[in-house]
Amino acid sequence: MSMNVRHRISKIFQPSTVISKTSNLTRPDVSSKSQRLMLELGIIQQANPGCFHFLPLGLKSFNKLVKIVDRAMFNIGGQKVLFPTLINSKMWKRSGRLEAAGPELFQLNDRHKNRYILSPTHEEAASDLLSAIGPISYKNFPLRLYQISSKFRDEIKPKFGLMRCREFIMKDMYSFDVDVESSIKTYEGVCDSYEKIFRSLNVNIVKVLGSSGTMGGNLSHEYHIKAPIGEDNLLSCNKCDYLANVELCQNQMCPNCGEDSKINIQNGIEVGHTFLLGDKYSRSLEANFISSSGELKPFQMGSYGLGLSRILAASIEVLSSETEMRWPDSLAPFNVVIIPPKAGSKEDAATKNFAETLYDQLEVQIHQLQDNVLLDDRSSLTLGRRLIDAKRVGYRFVIIINKRTLEPVPLYELNDLKKDVQLLLNETALIDYIRQNLL
Repeated sequence: MSMNVRHRISKIFQPSTVISKTSNLTRPDVSSKSQRLMLELGIIQQANPGCFHFLPLGLKSFNKLVKIVDRAMFNIGGQKVLFPTLINSKMWKRSGRLEAAGPELFQLNDRHKNRYILSPTHEEAASDLLSAIGPISYKNFPLRLYQISSKFRDEIKPKFGLMRCREFIMKDMYSFDVDVESSIKTYEGVCDSYEKIFRSLNVNIVKVLGSSGTMGGNLSHEYHIKAPIGEDNLLSCNKCDYLANVELCQNQMCPNCGEDSKINIQNGIEVGHTFLLGDKYSRSLEANFISSSGELKPFQMGSYGLGLSRILAASIEVLSSETEMRWPDSLAPFNVVIIPPKAGSKEDAATKNFAETLYDQLEVQIHQLQDNVLLDDRSSLTLGRRLIDAKRVGYRFVIIINKRTLEPVPLYELNDLKKDVQLLLNETALIDYIRQNLL
């Protein structure tokens, strides 16, 4: 591998900002731990209230999440599409949602006085697509279409960084089935897939019954990451295992068994929502199929959302300390950072190319580390300063080349931030340790 293709910190655009009362981002504007850390450490940058730039490290992490979701959707028969963001409001009027949507819906007129919306969700657009291509035989279903794209909501008071934005990135899937039984099977399959996604992130998730709200439909579940700053109150019953958003319950009593002394209320950050829609949208948008008897019938639909930008921020929120960021291993922009000696030191002269050689060995011998190793080549800085920076950004494994690397059998200092341990290992043991501990 040539040196110019290795990832080097000196080449990464990562503007850091210390948030203080004298900076552009005053403390009242920074309302969560994840927001502050992501801004300070150059992961994101605020563009305007509720809108953010994803900087290189943030986008690299986000793209890893996209790959995880793409793989999960492919495994359940999902096909990736991209719907327009600009949607004619006539479709929303036909479904009955235009008036019910309220002031959070961004609306605008074109030069011909046609009314459009910046769509926060695409049930109407997906139904209109099936309607426009004409009735298709029942033999071609089920159909599961999904996209990953920016969505828009005119939040009255954006807060918590990526967790409550005006522009956010969501994965939304729309399923089309020919009968109720098939739609329930699809719904259960998507729910299982969501749970696998969250398990791969190693965050504490809870699935609860949710309100269908203006979306409509017969069944709804929400997926929450437990966190003190979560804006949703979740009820769990110790007697019957009932789980629901408190907004579905009265007087904080379990609506399933009636107990009020065995319930717990906890806070959650909603990161996913599934809806079994029935034919609400397919009927109003005339999205029909040809049944086995030759009749035209409306599809049974499902809608399934994952707030990807919110998942990224919420994961950092629950895993990080106040001063150091931590990522799920599967989402960290880099899993390993190598810190060579300071320029001009005795160790520097004696360990030329050690860092580059180790970098290459890690990528070759551990498949998961391909494109996931970083070299801290800021050789004018001390080892200690660069270690502090690595801990703040939260790279899982920090390898330091120091005087112990000059021994007859070179030893490398390995800092495992997740386990909070420091080890001295030779190259073989080092590679084995990372291979065994990297999820």
